[in-house]
Amino acid sequence: MSQTETKVLIERYLEAFNAGDSAAMLDCLDEDVAHDINEGGREIGKDKFKWFLGMMDRHYKEELADIVIMTNETGSRGAAEFTVHGEYLATAEGLPEANGQRYSVPGAILFEIDGGRISRATTYYNLKNWIAAVSKG
Repeated sequence: MSQTETKVLIERYLEAFNAGDSAAMLDCLDEDVAHDINEGGREIGKDKFKWFLGMMDRHYKEELADIVIMTNETGSRGAAEFTVHGEYLATAEGLPEANGQRYSVPGAILFEIDGGRISRATTYYNLKNWIAAVSKG
């Protein structure tokens, strides 16, 4: 893929995230996508990614803003840096109790592209900063 095609794919993925459109997000992914969860493990496959999205929807309502997308020269890798604006809806295991706290934290996703689809998504945000943000509210 070209740099432009990779940027368009990442934009489509992030726009689907902001629209809450899991099906459109999954359509951007390779069947064997590697998903590196922030400060967690790696899960392989669209089915596990779909389950992860469902879990996230139960606990959080999030929107990404201030998005900047970068790609390498061959279009095989990309990254997006952004600000996550969210609401903590339901308590997630091992995290502070949820009561609708709002938060805003910086984050990023690193992407690997193969065959016109996202084959790896590595998500990063600072968990300590997120916990501090939801502990205030």
